[in-house]
Amino acid sequence: MSMPVIKRVLLKLSGEVLMGEQEYGIDPAYVARLAEEVKAAKDTGLEICLVIGGGNIFRGVAGAAKGLDRTTGDYMGMLATVMNALAMQNALEQLGVQTRVQSAIPMASVCEPYIRRRAERHLQKGRIVIFAAGTGNPFFTTDTGAALRAAEMSCDALLKGTSVDGVYNADPKKDPEATRFETISYDRVLSDNLKVMDAAAVALCRENDIPIVVFSIREKGNVARVLAGEGVQTIVQEES
Repeated sequence: MSMPVIKRVLLKLSGEVLMGEQEYGIDPAYVARLAEEVKAAKDTGLEICLVIGGGNIFRGVAGAAKGLDRTTGDYMGMLATVMNALAMQNALEQLGVQTRVQSAIPMASVCEPYIRRRAERHLQKGRIVIFAAGTGNPFFTTDTGAALRAAEMSCDALLKGTSVDGVYNADPKKDPEATRFETISYDRVLSDNLKVMDAAAVALCRENDIPIVVFSIREKGNVARVLAGEGVQTIVQEES
């Protein structure tokens, strides 16, 4: 099934992709490559919002598993997403792309606070808006933050760039017999617990009729191909 016609899109990237081939942290060369992909997508005329996870720096759930208070760990994870947002902003602006970072946790010396109307104006002026710090609340993932911002900004689709090229009926890294879906319903994703995004994010997209497009961000040029309906992807949407 081809991509729906879209004018405004939210691109959600997992923090891990910013590591490149490293074990943790931020690989500036890989971030620069991702920025080129985002710029190429913007050059097609799209209005683009970005949300980047923080798993390459800190993950609240993992910290909680090791004895750290979950709320504290989640706030630390939100701060990690701000660091990633600033890294991506720098890479995009080196390519001549105007960007704004808006954080759900106010930090005036570093970036703008999240204000929906201001974000809307930035998009209208052709800027890329990077939303950081998730929802600003603990116990919510950046996937849920991405779904929330996609709904607030009236995005036509939520693109999730991951390390796999779509949604499978099993983990393709563990099961060589796993098969990929071309399209799948929100309800099937939730009922089969397919781990595309967390349940709150999928439910939010379902309620607002926002298709979720899952694809591999590690394959060079894939963002533009997916947006053109040519790349390998899985589209999560209501069954027709």
